[in-house]
Amino acid sequence: MGEKEKPTLSVAIITKNEADRLPRLLEAVKNLADEIVVVDSGSTDGTPDIARRYGAKVFVEEWKGFGAQKQSAFEKTRGDWVLFLDADEVPDEELKEAIKEAIRNPTAEGYLIRRKVVYLGKPTHHVWGRDWVLRLVKRSANPKWVGDIHEKLLLEGRVEKLKRGVLYHYTYRNLREHYQKLVRYAEAWAETKAKEGKKVAPWKIVVAPISGFLKYYLLNKGFLDGFRGFVISILHGCYTFAKYTFLWEKTKEKD
Repeated sequence: MGEKEKPTLSVAIITKNEADRLPRLLEAVKNLADEIVVVDSGSTDGTPDIARRYGAKVFVEEWKGFGAQKQSAFEKTRGDWVLFLDADEVPDEELKEAIKEAIRNPTAEGYLIRRKVVYLGKPTHHVWGRDWVLRLVKRSANPKWVGDIHEKLLLEGRVEKLKRGVLYHYTYRNLREHYQKLVRYAEAWAETKAKEGKKVAPWKIVVAPISGFLKYYLLNKGFLDGFRGFVISILHGCYTFAKYTFLWEKTKEKD
């Protein structure tokens, strides 16, 4: 009887203007993946050319939302297993070894990966330090991405945690980008809720931001991450305030 054929692994990435961060990711996965698929949504900084230099299959498509864009990337892969990564993420060596072992001897159809945020130059360990994301999936489990801003990956079958390794998430380049994304995500959230007919009570606009700050700073122990934890907690409160005031504005326009 011949030797069991080695399962293949595809890495699926969506991009837009990631020329400064994409090389770090592609360098990390070039010896892990049998195939790299990049779906770009109109970069103007040479991102597709960088991806091609690493041997990636590049497709340029209009932006359809996070879930739909990632689903499009999945549909272009051919591997037995697919690892979904963002351009601002990097797996460490231990995680790469854990992924290899998981697809060689699988005990589940999907695997959650421990993700740790790198914020303003250093990893956070508390305020954003307990994040498990479903990213490694078997093709036969029919994985499907749903949602726009807070997209979610669904599949058919068992899901387990990978016990070793970390996926580092270089979430924001700087504070300016954090502020800009905060506003963009808040407005997109409000737009979705307004279409669903949701409304917000005035008291919630006052209370929810304070609650959001306290949750991150005290319950999530953001204070143990020093000044970075304080900044993240404050900005989470700002995000909460923004999304509810945007919703109030859109509701007011309809009324």
